[in-house]
Formats: sequence, structure tokens, C-alpha cells
Amino acid sequence: MSRLRETRAFAVKLKDKQQLQSSSSGGAFTAISDVFLTNGDAVISPIYNYETCQTEFEIYRSPKKRDEARGSKYMQSYPLNTFREAEKWLRKNDGDLLFVGVGCQADGFRRYMEVRGLRDRATIVGIICHGSSSPMIWKDYAKKMGSIANLNFRDKRNDWHRPVAHVEINGREKSIQDYLTIFYNKCALRPSCYQCPYATTEREVDLTIGDFWGVEKALPDFDISGGVSLVLVHTEKGLEVFEKVKNDVEWRESHVIDCLQPNLVKPTERSPHRDEFWKDYKTKGINFVLKKYAPKPSLIRRIARKMKKTVKALLKK
Repeated sequence: MSRLRETRAFAVKLKDKQQLQSSSSGGAFTAISDVFLTNGDAVISPIYNYETCQTEFEIYRSPKKRDEARGSKYMQSYPLNTFREAEKWLRKNDGDLLFVGVGCQADGFRRYMEVRGLRDRATIVGIICHGSSSPMIWKDYAKKMGSIANLNFRDKRNDWHRPVAHVEINGREKSIQDYLTIFYNKCALRPSCYQCPYATTEREVDLTIGDFWGVEKALPDFDISGGVSLVLVHTEKGLEVFEKVKNDVEWRESHVIDCLQPNLVKPTERSPHRDEFWKDYKTKGINFVLKKYAPKPSLIRRIARKMKKTVKALLKK
């Protein structure tokens, strides 16, 4: 696969406001997948399975299924048999295929396609990743919650920078912020995530996507309302796909040095409390670790937070 001399960086935001609001950041995944779906090609990406309470890769050709795949997934995704299914699809059909997954999964798929001699027909997109949380933790947490009908880790009702994490149970919305706290305190991540070789801007895939944190400084005149995606283009194939995306998005070219964020520089650091966390979880269960490692804020802190939100709302008016 022909690589560009230098990785190129772009700020991207969907023009379609409704789809933008349903996306975790600027909707780069939606824009890129539309290129393939409208052409009758196939897409492989993770989708949350409400029956198994886990995120699983699926191969699909419908925008409806793609919409189910939209949004961040804060748990490890299972590839299942999708690598082989992708190979069968490519050998049976004339079209191309898009694969979207975190760095290790995307690179694994790249290697598989190269060995099978199908790399030229696959566009591979890596996602900027904080690390993969143990699926066992999420399953235990979900079981405790009850029958989940809807899951959203990045609801942007307040703002792109202040997303709300929630599930729907029996028609009522319930916060899952305590699970996100566990995820971000770095205790529940896979051991391999602390030595991740894909925490870099130079990858062997076609494109890399994620949130464009720091876009306000990199591109101060770019409208960030609703969220902005970062798209890194690594190959000629990736650039061809990005050219087809441009009509559906607001975009601006930046520079790699101006879009660096922690997980494009180095892997997430191992928490010094990780061993203690797992010992507590294995001996005392999910409820105990939630109370210990994701404690609810005090009443005074909750009141102060509420007052701050009220003042901000009044100032906007």
C-alpha cells in the first residue's frame, strides 16, 4: 500500500446536524462509511449486542446497521469470525470493503488481508484509543443494571466537551458515569494496553480517526459546535477516500504536530492501583469497586456543580 510522504491531518465535521448530534465527535466514521455504503460495498465495525452484553464486529451493507454501530464503545470488542467473513465477501463480490477498529484490531486486519492477497481492496481505519476495558467488568456492571434497551457513552445533549453517559432501562434513563470513571482511572484496562505500539500518529493503516481535542488552538476560526473529528491520512488509498468525503463535511487541514493528544504520543500509563483494584473486584465484586474507585460526589459538591450549570445557562441566555 502506497504511503504518503507525510501523514496529513484534517479537522472534520458533518454538515448534517442530525447525524452530527448522533455521533461521538464530528461524525468522521459516518462520512467515511457512507462512501462505501452508497456504492454497495461492505463495512466491518463494532456494534453493541444487547443480548450478549458485549460489543461484536459485524459485516454489513445498510446505513441502518451502520447507525447502530455509531458512537464510542468503552469496552473490548470481539472480532468473532469477521476476518474470514470479510475474505469470503471480497472473493465473492467485486466491491471493496471498509474496516474500522482500534489500533491493534485494525493492524491485525491489515496483516490478515496482506497474507490473503486482498489488501488492495480493503480500506482500513484505526480509532484513537485510550485502551480496552475488560469485557468481564462491563458484563458484570450491565447485569447489575438490568435489561438495557439503549446504551450511549457519549450523549452530546449538553456539549461535545461534556458528554453524558447513560442507558435506558424500562423506559427510564439511568446514568452510567460510575462505569466511565472506572474506565478512565486506568485500572480495568487490558495489560497489553499499557504497552500499546499503536499510540502514535504513524500507523500502517489508511486512516486514523478520533476526537480533535485541542482544535480550538490549532484552528481557532473553525466552528467546533456539535463536535469535531480528527482524521489522519496515511496512504494514497486513504487520501482517495477522504477526497470523496469532502462534500459532506466541513473540513480544514491542520498539521500533525498541532493535533497531538496523549494516546497519539504514548500508551495510557498503568494505574498504580491496578493490582489492588483487581484483587478487590475478584474478592468483593462489582458493587464494592464502584463504591471504592468511582465514589459519588458529596452533597456539597453536587450542589456546587448544579449551581455552576445554572449560572452558565443564565449567561448563555
